[in-house]
Amino acid sequence: MTEPNDDEDDSGEDDGPKFGRLLLVLAAVVLLCGVLTWVMSSVFPDFPNVS
Repeated sequence: MTEPNDDEDDSGEDDGPKFGRLLLVLAAVVLLCGVLTWVMSSVFPDFPNVS
């Protein structure tokens, strides 16, 4: 007979991927890219032709 492992959770909850957290992270990354694009266009309006 084996002793129960403390790491095992017998509550019946699924330990699958947390899609809510993933969705929040992806939304934050998209927002960060949008802010970065806006800042770059405001600070460097002629970015490809900087001389």
